[in-house]
Amino acid sequence: MDVFCGIDWAEGHHDVAIIDGTGKLLAKCRIGDDLEGYQVLLDLLADHGDSVETPIPVAIETSRGLLVATLRQSARQIFAVNPMAASRYRDRHGVSRKKSDPGDALVPANIIRTDMPMHRPLAADTDLAQAVAVLARAQQDAVWNRQQVCNQLRSLLREYFPAFLEAFKDKPGGLARPDARRILAVAPTPALAAKLPLWRLTAMMKRAGRRRNIEADAERLQQLFRREAPHQVPLVEEAMGKQAAALLLQLDAVCEAVADLAQATEEAFRAHPDATIMLSFPGIGTQIGARILAEIGDDRTRFATAGGLKAYAGAAPITRASGKRHYVGRRFVKNNRLNHVGHLWAFSSLSGSAGADAHYRRRRTGGDWHMQALRHLFNRMLGQLHHCLLARVPFDEAIAFPAEPQPAGTATA
Repeated sequence: MDVFCGIDWAEGHHDVAIIDGTGKLLAKCRIGDDLEGYQVLLDLLADHGDSVETPIPVAIETSRGLLVATLRQSARQIFAVNPMAASRYRDRHGVSRKKSDPGDALVPANIIRTDMPMHRPLAADTDLAQAVAVLARAQQDAVWNRQQVCNQLRSLLREYFPAFLEAFKDKPGGLARPDARRILAVAPTPALAAKLPLWRLTAMMKRAGRRRNIEADAERLQQLFRREAPHQVPLVEEAMGKQAAALLLQLDAVCEAVADLAQATEEAFRAHPDATIMLSFPGIGTQIGARILAEIGDDRTRFATAGGLKAYAGAAPITRASGKRHYVGRRFVKNNRLNHVGHLWAFSSLSGSAGADAHYRRRRTGGDWHMQALRHLFNRMLGQLHHCLLARVPFDEAIAFPAEPQPAGTATA
């Protein structure tokens, strides 16, 4: 007898429903979000035929958490049902829009009972791949948080200390640079910055790790800070300086987190067997490679074809055809993290691969705008990555971008 399990998860408890192949409810219960509750769930599954040879598939509206990790310790299939799909499926059984937690547990169970082939189970990634995913996503989130804090600090400085923004506007890293943060911590207001002697500016740059053009840059900064400019009234300026110092503490913390997570991500990624193949591709470094591995995993059965991987990444176009209307355009439902790093990968590959650069320029000549051309290049290289990972071979420029045949009668040098 076929048996299916659905779970409606919450913060403090989870509702469980077990049904048979006809949709008949066999059992239901509510468990706590603790070890005792997880054991009750496992015992309930065992009472209805769950075993190592025939594990009962489970559907739940999340792919993370301790409950999912506990269920994944066996070979059972776990289906992470999209909450939007579950919400729409609920209307198949009634139009009254009634809702309850026990009823919500029945919905995912019925989804995999009737439409299991249409849903993808969680990939069987290795422990190392899952660890890379945690670190790579955390590092990416830290980078985004750093940019958010930088934007807040930039907006504040524009209101009372525009000279500081001008001092570092053309420097790589901007306000997140170590020397910029060190100087702003000592002189968060224009009045304090104007009093900085040349030797102190030089000393702060050296302590921040600067090695080149220190004296010339210190003189430039001193001139900018002492230049005549409009000011806020002293009390307001001092208050804004304290606000800037508070934001600077957040920026220092997130910059340290970015660096620490980047190092941990690199170490974990280089220890993975797929790292050698991925690093052979132009444009892929340790951070980009780790982010790609985090999203595609190392379960090679997850994507049966390269087309499935391209659609998952949002690189492949989508077609909408109805009557006389036919539209081909980019995908909006995709893995946003993989799509984001894909554009970074494609752009970086332009300087590392003559074939990639030629492909990009052909697309631009054909009328594509910049992001379209990068998306097409990402689409092509993603297919190559899928092949190389399956075949366990490194990237080969001659195979990936073969030379175009010249027209007959064309002389060669």
